[in-house]
Parts: sequence; C-alpha cells; structure tokens
Amino acid sequence: MPKKEKKAKTPLSEEEQLLLFQQKLLAEEEMAKKKERLLSQFLKDKLAKEEHNSALNLNKINTQWRTVLREVKTRELLKDIEILSQTFERVVDCKDNVIKSLAKDLSEAEEQYTRALCSHLHNVDQLLALQRRRLSLLEESYNMELEALTKEFETERKTIIDQHEKEIRYLQDIFMAMEQNYLDSEYESKLEFQSMWNDLKNMNLEEKHFLRLQLENTVEDLWRKFQDVLKNYTDVTEDLKVAFETLQVKDEKSSKEIEVQMKKIQKLQDAITISKGKIMIHSRESENENRYIRNDKELVLIQLRKLKSQRTQARAASQKNLVKLTLESNATLKALRKIVDKGEKILKLAEICRKFETEEEKVLPFYSSVLTPKEQEGIEENLEELTEELTKLIVDYIGMENFWKRYNKVKLEQLSLQHRRAQLLDINGKLQGMLKQYLDGISVSDVVLSQLNPLFIVNHRSNLPQPSSTPIAHPGSTSPPAPWRDQKRSLFLGSS
Repeated sequence: MPKKEKKAKTPLSEEEQLLLFQQKLLAEEEMAKKKERLLSQFLKDKLAKEEHNSALNLNKINTQWRTVLREVKTRELLKDIEILSQTFERVVDCKDNVIKSLAKDLSEAEEQYTRALCSHLHNVDQLLALQRRRLSLLEESYNMELEALTKEFETERKTIIDQHEKEIRYLQDIFMAMEQNYLDSEYESKLEFQSMWNDLKNMNLEEKHFLRLQLENTVEDLWRKFQDVLKNYTDVTEDLKVAFETLQVKDEKSSKEIEVQMKKIQKLQDAITISKGKIMIHSRESENENRYIRNDKELVLIQLRKLKSQRTQARAASQKNLVKLTLESNATLKALRKIVDKGEKILKLAEICRKFETEEEKVLPFYSSVLTPKEQEGIEENLEELTEELTKLIVDYIGMENFWKRYNKVKLEQLSLQHRRAQLLDINGKLQGMLKQYLDGISVSDVVLSQLNPLFIVNHRSNLPQPSSTPIAHPGSTSPPAPWRDQKRSLFLGSS
C-alpha cells in the first residue's frame, strides 16, 4: 500500500492531465444529457396528465353548460308556442269568417246562374223552332231543285253518251290508219338498219387492223423504257445500302440512350410512389370535406326534387290547356271549313242561276217591298216587343235582306211553275182521254160499239163528256191557252 500511495503521489505529465480533463468533461456532458432526458420525460408525463385532466374538466363544463342551455331553450320555445297558438286561433277565426262570406256569395251566384240558364234555354228553344221551320222550307226547295237537276243530268248524259260513241268510232278509224302507216314505216326502217349495220361492220374491221399495228409499236417502245428504268434502279439501290448501314450504327447508339432513359424512368417511378403516399394522406383529409359537401348536396337535391315536382305540375297544367286549345282550334277550323264549303256551293249555285236570269232581273235584281205601310208599322211594333237578344240577331241579319228578297222571288216563281205544270198535266190527261175516245169512234170493234160513240152528234153536241176549261195561272190572262183552243178546233172539225 505505501508503494501505491507513493506511485499516486508521483506527478503526472501534461498529456495525462489533458486526458484526465477530457474524461471529466465527457462524464459531465453525459450526466447533463441524462438529466435533460429525465427532465424532458418528466415534463412530457406531466403535460399528458394535464391534457387528460383538462379534457375531463372540459367535458364536465360542457355537460353542465348544455343542461343550462336546454333549460333556457325550453323556456323560449314554450313562450314561442304560446304566441303561435294565439296567432293560429286568430287566423282560424278570420278564415272562418271569410269562408262564411264566400258561401253566401256562392249561393247568390248559383241562384243568378240558374235564372240566366233558364232564360238562355228559353231563347235557344225559340231559335231552334225558327231554325227548324227554315230548314223544312229549305229542304222542300232543295228537293224541287234536285228533281230539276236530275232531269237535266239525264238529258246531258244521253247526249254525252251519243257523242262518246261517235268519237269512239272516229278513233277506231284513226287507229286502223295509224297502224297501217306504222307497218309501212317499220319495213322501211328495217331495210335502212340492215344497210347501216353492214357499213359499220366494215368500218370496225378496218379500225381493228389499224389499232393492232399501232399497239405493236407502243409495246416495243415500252420494253425499251423498262430496260432503262431497271438500270437506274440498280444505281439508286447502292446509295440506299450505304444509308442502311449508317442507320444501323445510329440504332445501336439509340439503344444505349434508351437504357439510360429507362434508369431515369425507374427513379421517376420511385418518386411517383412517394407522391402516391402523400396523395393517400391528402385523400383522407379530403374525405371529411367531401362528407360535408355530400350533406349540402343532399339538401340541394331535396330542394331540386321539390322544384321538379312543381315544374311537372305546371307542365301538366300547361299541357292540359294546350290540348284544350288544340281541340277547340280544330273544332273551329272544321266549322269554318264547313262555312267556306257552304259559301262556295252558294256561289256556284248563284253563278248557275245567273245564266237563267232574265234581262229585267239583271237590271233590277231586287224588287221593292210589297208590304203596305200598315203592315210595315205592325212589323216595327212587333220588333219593339221582342227581347234584346232577338233584336240583336235581327240586326245582324239585316244585310241578308236583299238575299231573302231574291230567294222569295225565286220561291214564288217556283210555286207558280209547279202550279202551271200541274194544270198542264191535268189538261194533257184530259186531251189524251178525248183523243182516245175519238180514235175509238173512228175504229169499228165490239168493244167500241158497246160504249158511247163519240161520232154520234145530235144538235151539234157529242155524247162525250166535255172537259171543264180551267184557266192557267197567268197574271192578267183569262182566256184558255193556245194549244187547248187549237185542239178543240181540230176535234170539232173532225166531228163535223
């Protein structure tokens, strides 16, 4: 031991002192680092505990604050419910009063509607009765005109059929003549065609021989040109071979460059994988934002559905209105077409009737009124007694007064002609009977002898029943018609 103490007390060199100093410094640094680590760990633990305690305290404060807020909110909602209930009762009372007033107005409007409907139906019945009378008169006139037109049609049909038969005969004669001319021209054209065909055949043979010689010369020239082109091709291909070899060298260089570029691409792929990881992190963050956006989107979609339903309802209403408009427009178009067709028929009939007008009717188409002043005054009094609707209708038809004058004039003439026709048919029947009796009197047979003899005359009187002379409807004429007088004269001369 005393030896060791002696050795320890020996003085150290400078190098050893520096080493001891460095070792002390390193030990002090390690101790300081350990202390810092222990302090940092202690602070981290303490910070975590404080964060945990602060979170618990915040949760407790939030729960207590929520209870307080709920109580305040319930009080406010109760007050709002009381106010809303009072306002709702007031609104209900106001609407009840409005409904009662509207019900009274509706009942009054229904009574007014029933009165107006009754008056309208009464007026419509009167107008229908007038229209039926007018239609019956028009139907009678139409039947008479139809009979006249059918007779005219039959006569025209007979004349047209006769003319058609004559034209068919004429066309048959023309057809026979045309056929004969066609046969002659066909024979001549065949002869001309045969001669032309022979000439063309000779011309084609000559042209074919000439073209053969010409083609042989062209083939020789083309063979020479082909040989020249082949020589040029061999000269050109030598240059192309040299170019091909240079291109091979370039290809090797480019393959090396491709290897370098592939390495670069590999590095870029590694960078892409790193960026993909970053993108995944960003995508997670963006998912939360997308959730909020989706919620907003759902709200917007709900509003959009409501708007779409409103739009479909509005569209359905507009389509219904459009269908109604189309149906009404089609009905009006059909009615207007019928009116136009009627107008065209009336104009055609007017043009046909204008051909049969006399000179007086052309000069004075409308006669003056035949009514006396008293009758006109009576009509005016009757017009004053009519209702406003009928007076309006009569005023609307004042423009047709001249038309009805002409129509009545034609109707009167038609009736007079019908009456005259009936009289003439009656006279014709009686004259035919008398002529038959006269012929029976001339001929002698058992049947004739058993009846009255028309040739037996006593005191210038025959035992035949004399026809009563019926006057014919001519204004201002009382004498019988001329054919009846001539017939009587002939019979009297024959009997005498």
